[in-house]
Amino acid sequence: MMSQQAGQVGEAGAGTVADGGRCAVYLNPMAQRRAEFEAAGAGLFARLALADGVEAARALVVASEGQDAASRVDLLVIDLERFEQSIDLAALGELVALRRGAPVLLLCPCAGAAWVPALMAFGPASYAITPIEAPALHQAVAGALAAAGADGADAAALRDLLALRTRAGQAVRAAVDSQDLGERLCRALADWPGVLHAALFHLKPDGDLQLDAQHGPEGLSLATLLGRSHGLLQAPLRHAFPGLLAAATGELALLDTLGQAGEPGMADTLRAHGVAMAAGIAIPADGPGMARGALSLLFERARPLSQEDFATLLDVAELAAQGLHGAELALENEQLLARLTYISTTDALTGIANRRHGEELLEKEIRRARRYRVPLALVAFDIDRFKAINDNFGYPVGDVVLRSVADAARAVLRSSDLLVRSGGEEFQIIAPHTSAIDALKMAEKIRLAIEQAEVPGADHVTVSLGVAQLGEQESGDSLVQRVNAALARAKRAGRNCVELAMQ
Repeated sequence: MMSQQAGQVGEAGAGTVADGGRCAVYLNPMAQRRAEFEAAGAGLFARLALADGVEAARALVVASEGQDAASRVDLLVIDLERFEQSIDLAALGELVALRRGAPVLLLCPCAGAAWVPALMAFGPASYAITPIEAPALHQAVAGALAAAGADGADAAALRDLLALRTRAGQAVRAAVDSQDLGERLCRALADWPGVLHAALFHLKPDGDLQLDAQHGPEGLSLATLLGRSHGLLQAPLRHAFPGLLAAATGELALLDTLGQAGEPGMADTLRAHGVAMAAGIAIPADGPGMARGALSLLFERARPLSQEDFATLLDVAELAAQGLHGAELALENEQLLARLTYISTTDALTGIANRRHGEELLEKEIRRARRYRVPLALVAFDIDRFKAINDNFGYPVGDVVLRSVADAARAVLRSSDLLVRSGGEEFQIIAPHTSAIDALKMAEKIRLAIEQAEVPGADHVTVSLGVAQLGEQESGDSLVQRVNAALARAKRAGRNCVELAMQ
């Protein structure tokens, strides 16, 4: 537990006389941890009792009640290493409640910081993150003793927390997507006094943890610190950086001393940017499974977080979860709508516009041509002797021919041209800003491209084409009739040719 040990004290309960003759109870199930604390806490207590279980600690605390000041337990130290929150929370919580506000010091690892607000719900408690050096432990003990009976957060701090909750709620309501939500939340968190930098990590549906947003001083970039902005569950610092720890474990993670992470390079980089403390708050999932991500906070000075601080941060994380859930639902709805639109407007076999959508596109382009007084051409073509292809080679080959013809035509069209499957083997091309002469040239390119295309499983494939330019007062139906008449003439002329429609 301790990275620097002090001198040894005597047997548990008999050590050297300390400031005020204080008595403490230390609880941890591991003998080595109890020995380390006994050594690191030398000189802090007149009497130190070491308990290996909750019942033993309870007995020591209860036995001291009603005794004189010299025999009373002044401090209960609960070292949470090796305790399981899902199993031990109720028993440890009852032990905290048993103190009735008397000093309690919680020692918990960085990745186990969720213990702190959970036990604070049972009664007042101070905390320190482990591993902890002996001087810092002495300060934590002194702070825990001094905090006994102190009032909670002051009015200014409570106003700041209320403002943070309000800004977070506004961010969720105003966000248009997950990235916008992340940026708004990070700005709200960075406005909380003491926060130097805020970031949001988001677990995407494909399982990739990404850095969605961050807000802080110029030059402090988590993408640079972590070496990447995607694939963060595989990042080298995933075990050390609180934001990544929280996202991976679904638990609160806290470093009140940067060196506790065991990554000197990371600690030095953060210190160089003025960071003294780091926290990661998991964004909860809807149900079982990994968290939706995490909020990351970097503080400009180390300070203990109060029960109200923890409660507010957990509330903000819950708001982030609601916002991300809403953004994901909105994205799913957009994708579903896009899929439905695609299905309703696209020919499934060839991937081009279907007949119904083609009719809508033609009317739209006719209105545009009239409004801006620009030419519009329509090209119609169908596959020569397509029934014979199906009869001779089978319908699967016929499908290949249809796709090949569509691909060959699409390859020579401009981005503004619209290719439509208007019938079984019939196609149309809506060509904006195109005169009859230019449409004839386009049709010839298409005819040649299809004639030269290699179609697997079929013999030589050709098409016949008709071309028409929209008349000044002509309707869409009239334009289609004229171009189909031109296509029929091309068929009668021997196929594999282009005919211009008559006015």
